[in-house]
Amino acid sequence: MSILKRGLKGAPVKRLQERLGIAADGDFGPGTEAAVKDFQKANGLAVDGIAGPDTFTALGMPELVLLRRGSRGETVKRLQRGLEIGADGIFGAGTEKAVKEFQTANGLDADGLAGPETLAKLDAFDEMTPEVAKKAEVQPDEEAFDSEPLPEIKGSEVVAGSAIEVPEKKSVWGKVKGWFG
Repeated sequence: MSILKRGLKGAPVKRLQERLGIAADGDFGPGTEAAVKDFQKANGLAVDGIAGPDTFTALGMPELVLLRRGSRGETVKRLQRGLEIGADGIFGAGTEKAVKEFQTANGLDADGLAGPETLAKLDAFDEMTPEVAKKAEVQPDEEAFDSEPLPEIKGSEVVAGSAIEVPEKKSVWGKVKGWFG
């Protein structure tokens, strides 16, 4: 699942911190967690201090939305409705298969990850324009962050060592440093 939470480092964390109006060092610590919780509470979201697709959407940061197996929530439901499959808000094997089929049909890399490029092709995501998808690319001031793959999620458990790597030149998510834990 592509989320940001305490202990993670990287370009997406720096962008989140900038949007929250706090010191932007790219390190998700207790201050960032508190700022995320405050934002979530003020905007009627689940208050858990974890920035995921629903929080990114509410923050007006669609370029950070990356849905994959294990993702859950309203943004996943939008994806599922856009793909015209059952919308339960849980990104499982069926959603992954539908995403791959959609990607193949639309000339995209069929990796099963629904990031900005994929979402921009869906009518269900009007805010996800080609310009927004371009914002998901690593910016020159973000190149200092080392790449580390995102861990795999099975249920609510992180499975270390079986990570899916997001190509680092494609998306800031490829620049996330650290493991969920």
